[in-house]
Amino acid sequence: MAESIEPAIRQFIAQNFMYREGIQSLRDNQSLLEQGLIDSTGVLELVFYLEKTFAITVGDDEVIPENLDSVQQISSYLRRKLTPASQVRVA
Repeated sequence: MAESIEPAIRQFIAQNFMYREGIQSLRDNQSLLEQGLIDSTGVLELVFYLEKTFAITVGDDEVIPENLDSVQQISSYLRRKLTPASQVRVA
């Protein structure tokens, strides 16, 4: 599943947001907010998609740009959420 995260996110964004703005491509590190692709309603759509598709729960305190503002940030966030606690190492 981990290797299919970015393509799934890109496809969701393309189908649900990019057509509205006429943007043809989006780099993985490009801000969805700065590009005007996503607004507060779009963030809610994205959160619902992530919860449904990846069987996670997104906490209110996790709905921040650091987690959800680019394909790269969303992917990193998902990997953290999907990593079992037993695999997390404390330094």
